[in-house]
Amino acid sequence: MNIKLVIKLLAILTLILCAFMLIPAAMAVWFAERLALKAFIKTIVAGSFGAAMAYVLCSKKEHASSLRARDSFVFVTLSWVLASAIGALPYYLSGAIPGMADAYFETMSGFTTTGASILTDIEKMPDSLLFWRALTHWLGGMGIVVLAVAILPFLGVGGMQLIDAEAPGPSVDKLTPRIAQTAKLLWFIYIGLTICETVLLTLGGMSLFDSVIHTFATVATGGFSNKNLSVSHYNSAYIDAIVTIFMVLAGMNFSLHYKMLSGMASSAFKDVELRAYLIIFFSAAFIIAFNLYFSDYGGFANCFRYSSFQVASILTTTGSFTADYEKWPYASQFVLFILFFIGGCAGSTGGGIKVIRLVTLFKQAVNEMKNLVHPRGVFSLKVGAAVVKNSTANAIAGFFFLYIMTLLAVTFAVTLAGHDILTSFSAALTTLGNVGPGFGNIGPTENFAFFQDYVIWGLSFAMMIGRLEIYTVLVLFMSFFWKK
Repeated sequence: MNIKLVIKLLAILTLILCAFMLIPAAMAVWFAERLALKAFIKTIVAGSFGAAMAYVLCSKKEHASSLRARDSFVFVTLSWVLASAIGALPYYLSGAIPGMADAYFETMSGFTTTGASILTDIEKMPDSLLFWRALTHWLGGMGIVVLAVAILPFLGVGGMQLIDAEAPGPSVDKLTPRIAQTAKLLWFIYIGLTICETVLLTLGGMSLFDSVIHTFATVATGGFSNKNLSVSHYNSAYIDAIVTIFMVLAGMNFSLHYKMLSGMASSAFKDVELRAYLIIFFSAAFIIAFNLYFSDYGGFANCFRYSSFQVASILTTTGSFTADYEKWPYASQFVLFILFFIGGCAGSTGGGIKVIRLVTLFKQAVNEMKNLVHPRGVFSLKVGAAVVKNSTANAIAGFFFLYIMTLLAVTFAVTLAGHDILTSFSAALTTLGNVGPGFGNIGPTENFAFFQDYVIWGLSFAMMIGRLEIYTVLVLFMSFFWKK
């Protein structure tokens, strides 16, 4: 393993992170937040100095182009561990979050776009720290590793291995022949969505600061708000509609955004995963809206407003809320509970199992039933017009198994700390799926502050495992990974 190259890439990532941290540091100056400013300065200086030293010590040319698959897995996993550790320092050093476990959890939740929080009164936080909290969402949404990939060609290092290890889906759709160009194109689309939503929210009466915070939360499918009541603070049907639309857009495969912008909208809407994703969204929204309507929740339009927002939030693993769904009828809660397992599309900023994996597993199950009826028949596994390779189908089945086993293991670990089964299972499900709020003691109006420190560390690890799609992290714990 090329340890020097891994350290060199981590140094680059740290420098990028410190560069972005200059933005909230400048805001701390603007808002006269002295403690936050000192914390940002200490973090930037220490991080930049350490990264620069590491980069210089590991910059021998013979290590510049020897990136291997194993190196990629190690780098990607360590990048999230390191980024969360560095990102937690401003919270900890400023005293805004006194405990390092809580500060690390909040930062990991930001970078993994989970949206789970330990903050009991968000509005008391300094504005510069709230902006940094939202910015971790925005950076993690597309992947801070993808950001680094855009500059790797200048170092003589190919980036496809990193994308394969970090990309939030079973496969990577290269939009251009060069992976660096693909990374840049994805970021242009991401920035475009960010600008559009910010403008639309500002037109809806939000301040520019609030608009940016909630846009970061939406396009990154993260959910961090600077208001205790999240989006419901504004009590605006217009704002609810804008956020809902952009949550749905953020949950789509970003390669489809590229196709639509390139005049290939008809081709994009033929995508099997997109159609399944939209069917799930509208079906769940209408089912809950009807259930709420017949439960005297108000007119149907009002019911659909709240149902579509909560469905989009949970399906895309955003985690924002405009209503306390734990007070809804049990049938509506059950529909939302199912959505916790699904997630967005592959190649989106959403977490979860992903729609395409579930579609593939469903089609595989149908094929098995066909084989029972026609034992001599030969049935290929097709998703749309594409035939799914056995290796891909096996990888998806393996992922699903590991996902469920990891979910049960995390649930058991939380119950050992003395928490009830609903809260424990919900905490495991929402952290592993990068959703944020759940049921029980971590519902939409509660948070994770009551958990013990060792549980907080464990749930932080669960968020990273979920964000990096299980395999990337768990493979590091296999003995065969370290054998030559």
